[in-house]
Amino acid sequence: MAKRRSKKKLSDQIRQAIDDSGRTRYRIAQETGIDESALAKFYNEKRGFNSGTLDILGEYLGLRIVMDPKLRKGK
Repeated sequence: MAKRRSKKKLSDQIRQAIDDSGRTRYRIAQETGIDESALAKFYNEKRGFNSGTLDILGEYLGLRIVMDPKLRKGK
């Protein structure tokens, strides 16, 4: 069973989406063209990704950003 992560940071939400996808990191790397070691380092919080790689990963996982109105500052 995949370990549950906090959903506070966007990067944690992406890691959770990887867990929830039912795909291995190896398969994700193969199907997206993202370097497998870079994906593993991102997943293990050792490095980040540039915006292009995040776009590829987000599209592959079917992710979208939704603003939570309760968290908006200045309201």
